[in-house]
Amino acid sequence: MEQRHPQRVEDYTTANLVLIFVNLLWIFGVIWANFGLAAVVLAGWALNHAITRLARYRASREIRWPSDA
Repeated sequence: MEQRHPQRVEDYTTANLVLIFVNLLWIFGVIWANFGLAAVVLAGWALNHAITRLARYRASREIRWPSDA
């Protein structure tokens, strides 16, 4: 049986971050056109709050509590 190891793949992190930025930009533009600047600020605040909560949750999952032995 032949053992083939997977090849190294390209890092698309920068391309993905640029696409996220472009998508956020046009979505915020549509929200601004339909509901005004206050709605964009509120949506940005809500998105920032959600990302912060997700980061805190993921960090809390990384904590390794010592077991009582």
